[in-house]
Amino acid sequence: MKLYHLLITAVSIAAVSSLTACRKDLCFNHFRTAAVSLDWEQEWERDYGMAHADNWDAALHGFGYHELRPDVAEGVTMLTYTSDISPRETFMSPTGADVNVGEPGDHSLLFYNNDTEYIVFSDVASLPDARAYTTPRSRSTMSYLSALYPNARSTNPPDVLYAAYVDKVPEIDLHGSKPLPVKMQPLVYTYVVRYEFEHGIEHVALARGALSGMAESVYLRNGVTSEEPTIILYDCDVKSYGCEAHVRSFGVPGFPDEYYGRSAMSRADRPYTLNLEVRLTNGKIYEFNYDVADQIAKQPRGGVIRITGIRIEDEQNLADAGFIVDVSDWGEYVDIDLPVGVLK
Repeated sequence: MKLYHLLITAVSIAAVSSLTACRKDLCFNHFRTAAVSLDWEQEWERDYGMAHADNWDAALHGFGYHELRPDVAEGVTMLTYTSDISPRETFMSPTGADVNVGEPGDHSLLFYNNDTEYIVFSDVASLPDARAYTTPRSRSTMSYLSALYPNARSTNPPDVLYAAYVDKVPEIDLHGSKPLPVKMQPLVYTYVVRYEFEHGIEHVALARGALSGMAESVYLRNGVTSEEPTIILYDCDVKSYGCEAHVRSFGVPGFPDEYYGRSAMSRADRPYTLNLEVRLTNGKIYEFNYDVADQIAKQPRGGVIRITGIRIEDEQNLADAGFIVDVSDWGEYVDIDLPVGVLK
């Protein structure tokens, strides 16, 4: 009887061991879990000497500095890169998730929010080439800007975009878990654009604008902007003082870089132009263009752009002023479908 009980005990131990242990040749669930927790850096501009946060004039702007901070995203995509296979997609909530990182080895992780409408992701299969673009848009009355930037696309302002990059996942034991804190940082910034009228704002019925010379795209891994410029088109609100727009962009082209901010960063090879187009209450259209290179040089990623002294004379809005031959029809914005194969 004693021998019988010993045999039963031995069999029970073996059975429990077979259920809890994991033989590499039989187990198909070799989990190594990274407990990803996401922290969000909700900044709408970067300070390069203007100190907007410290000197914000809420009375002038009509809103507080912190009201421009972007919201946390609704969802996140994580791409897992290894040396021998295509990246694997994982979707998670804004707080993070427990993620199976698979077999041990070098794993790089790229994170970005996936709740965008006007963002197109390109070349994500190649980590160094993964970029975000914004969608094309056209406007019929763009002769001046088109001549100034003959090779630049005109686009919508990009959506709020965050990204983060983890170069290497820490070593995790089989069936183990390690915390992985990740900071989601903005890749899109906001310019508060103020067109301040000296006279005649009461004659303006509609207004829209363009910010020309900004970066066409941004690299997701490191936040460096591309060298190609774009013309960002947007609508404006008509205010008592003039016109206003909150314009999102990736920032200036080729940034960060070693020469930005030097005096050699010339207005000639890096032009930045601010456009304003207004339709008066009598139906006439007038266009204004301003060189804002000096203001952009101090604010490469978000800030405040101010134009003062704009005038619409009373006689310009006379109902019987006749036909103005140098004014085009207002026209509408047109969103352009991307050609197949351009962004992939």
